[in-house]
Amino acid sequence: MNLKTSVPADIHVLCIGNAIVDLLTQTDEETLARLGVQKGSMSIVDYEKINLLYDQLGPGIETSGGSAANTAAGLASLGAKCAYIGKVRDDNIGKIFSDDIRAVGTIYDTSPSIEGPSTARCLICVTPDAERTMQTYLGACSDLGPNDIDDRLISRSQITYLEGYLWDREQAKQAFLKAAKLSHQAGRLTALTLSDSFCVDRHRDSFHTLIRDHIDILFANEDEIISLYEVDNFDSAVRLARKDCKISALTRSEKGSVVISGDDVMVVPSVNVSNVVDTTGAGDQYAAGFLYGYTSGCDLTACAEIGGIAAAEVISHFGPRPESSLSELVMQRTTAN
Repeated sequence: MNLKTSVPADIHVLCIGNAIVDLLTQTDEETLARLGVQKGSMSIVDYEKINLLYDQLGPGIETSGGSAANTAAGLASLGAKCAYIGKVRDDNIGKIFSDDIRAVGTIYDTSPSIEGPSTARCLICVTPDAERTMQTYLGACSDLGPNDIDDRLISRSQITYLEGYLWDREQAKQAFLKAAKLSHQAGRLTALTLSDSFCVDRHRDSFHTLIRDHIDILFANEDEIISLYEVDNFDSAVRLARKDCKISALTRSEKGSVVISGDDVMVVPSVNVSNVVDTTGAGDQYAAGFLYGYTSGCDLTACAEIGGIAAAEVISHFGPRPESSLSELVMQRTTAN
């Protein structure tokens, strides 16, 4: 079942999230334990802590990131027209982020902060098993507010895609709710990614209300959906998600994904990856592929298949954004099948 928008849109997807510059570094579990960092988590830290961790963990690869921004980059690689809303400071790191996201072909016009905290940074520690652990300094992200939500941009976008991490700060939360309401008022669709099981733990009750009242398409991985419903297994979570969400796209790593729409449950296998290097960005790119397929008129199974192709590409190398053309990869697999 594909939901329909009432009028044509010239932008496929508008992504709204935390505008962050990532530093990716390879480390081991012993180092994380020594620094008091919980493996596999996403923790919010202050300016002093992020600088301390940078100093102790050493050099890495610096790249523009943030979950929704990664999805926007994936959508652009697939050939979609996309836009992004997220807040940076008018500093050097903010310029890196702004230049990068525009360079991939994404519309980005959010005004930078001229005072206050610096542009957000995220230290992503990748252990030998390819799992990522994130320590995030939100900085200027926290300044995103309702005034940054562009009504016209939302009305032009077929889907407004919201990043669950943004729910951590009250001002950003109000921006989030404004965007969701404007999207529906314009006859558009609203999508949400739960982002992280620790994020779900922090906001479970309000996420339930948000999903029921504002969300058409929900993205979550297995841990996140189990955490949301506080159940012991994935099948139980699927039964509950069916009642709350019009469409749920649930990823299960090497088990592929499950898409739920009404009484329909579609199980889609993963794309084989011979060498998993870094799982950072896998969920972001799955969402990019799924949304690209959806806005292109594909059925839900095909949307999940495209999502799987995008996720497989990003976990095959270091970093959260595609290094190969996703549109070419999708075309190759489609032709082969």
